[in-house]
Amino acid sequence: MAGEVMKLPRALLAPRYWLSWLGVGLLWPLAFLPVWLRHGLGRQLGRLMQQVNPKRCHIVRTNLALCFPELDAALREAWLCAHFQSYGCALLDYSVLFFRSRQWLYRRLEIEGREHIEQALVQGRNVMLLLGHSVWLEFAPLAIGQHYRAYGSYKPFKNAVLDWLISRSRLKDVAFVVAREAGMIRLVRALQPGQLLFFLPDQDHGVQHSVFAPFFAASKATLNTPARMAKLGQALALPVMVFQEAGRYRVVIGPALTAFGQQDPAIDARTLNTGFEALIQRQPPQYMWTLKLFRTRPEGQARVY
Repeated sequence: MAGEVMKLPRALLAPRYWLSWLGVGLLWPLAFLPVWLRHGLGRQLGRLMQQVNPKRCHIVRTNLALCFPELDAALREAWLCAHFQSYGCALLDYSVLFFRSRQWLYRRLEIEGREHIEQALVQGRNVMLLLGHSVWLEFAPLAIGQHYRAYGSYKPFKNAVLDWLISRSRLKDVAFVVAREAGMIRLVRALQPGQLLFFLPDQDHGVQHSVFAPFFAASKATLNTPARMAKLGQALALPVMVFQEAGRYRVVIGPALTAFGQQDPAIDARTLNTGFEALIQRQPPQYMWTLKLFRTRPEGQARVY
């Protein structure tokens, strides 16, 4: 249930992209390594990333301290290390997304909570899949697209070669993608029973389209766009997160967010964050703590990064 395969633009063959293609070529053999070996290399990559990027370490350490102040500092530091190692593994696993067959990948996927989608479809409801930023998020369209027609929005990557490869990979699994700059109306208009919308709502996009709501123990600028889309599209909203366990990719679909889009914006924002919290707590280090989740601060509170 996928869209058209993207053809390679001739412009990407220009000499200025050769270094990028060399990096892609180095990914190819990784796709065919045993998972224990590829992830062993990924953990080493994560340790290196942790050592050479103190800025990212500061962001992760700050996020964990804000969200889990009740935890022992040593445990938060262990989560930090585990996060970078998971991140390294996920980066190397782009190789299998780019170079292994979908049939090979399908055998390594599991979907938990699929009954929430099925129940919504039986009721003839529109469905929004609110995909959280785990380090393995790219495996969600792969798993869902195996069984359902889906579409989503995307933010182009700065590297044109990487942008083409990831877009090409996604379009093997979803019907189409819409640039984020196109706005939410185009996404809402495409909603229909049997065609699921992917939307990533958990980054900090500033105060213009956000309200502050609790996220674990901190106050986070939380997008109200998903709630507005759910209301306009008369859609059920299901939180989704992807985890990696023992070489398999588990897509976890939570129950529909209660009355989402029908409440006060602050209540909707809290409902959204609570849905993500329940999923994150399953594997905390696999959430993308490198994001500046608290870049926007409530009035009077100092910056944290």
